[in-house]
Amino acid sequence: MIDFENGDVFKLRKVKDEKVDNNILALLIPKEEIIGVYKSVRDYVVFTNRRFISVNIQGVTGKKRDYTIMPYSKISVFSIETSGVLDMDSELQLFFSGVGRVTFEFTGNSDIVEIGQMISRHML
Repeated sequence: MIDFENGDVFKLRKVKDEKVDNNILALLIPKEEIIGVYKSVRDYVVFTNRRFISVNIQGVTGKKRDYTIMPYSKISVFSIETSGVLDMDSELQLFFSGVGRVTFEFTGNSDIVEIGQMISRHML
């Protein structure tokens, strides 16, 4: 599992072609759709209409991967910060009981409002 406590900020950029590995596709349940794929240097996060899946690529070759799956229904509180004129980054903070705070920082063009709406649909 990703250590969100010691490295809770991931700077992510939207991936245009939204390619994910077959393990992600195998984890999806019926009627679950991918909303967006956001990548950091090596790792990436897949937001679906039910949860997000954080992929931590490990090792020199990158073949070993850790998949942390966090359903929106387990979020107790969340916060979104949209980008501004000079500050083009946006931020999503999620609070899970038992895990604590998870923060994602998005660079450039991202669908932070759409992600916030998706989380709200599953929290309320």
